[in-house]
Amino acid sequence: MYYLTKEKKQEIFKQYGASQENTGSPEGQIAMFTKRIKHLTEHLKKNKKDMHTERALVLLVGKRRRLLDYLIKTDIERYRKIIKELGIRK
Repeated sequence: MYYLTKEKKQEIFKQYGASQENTGSPEGQIAMFTKRIKHLTEHLKKNKKDMHTERALVLLVGKRRRLLDYLIKTDIERYRKIIKELGIRK
């Protein structure tokens, strides 16, 4: 039923964050937001009039953008690495 189970979340944080328990790392959060953004984008392709999901998508993109901006200011190498791994472009 859910597209993002507890195991999938732990796997994402393990792969992109420092560990699966470290859910606060910017890289882990950016990866999680990216996965959710891709899911909502696919949903909106099928349901063009779903304005609630569209708003949620816009808010998620903004959150991810702010995290990416924070990462640029603090550590440019970590930023470049996560951008390359996730295939995100500015």
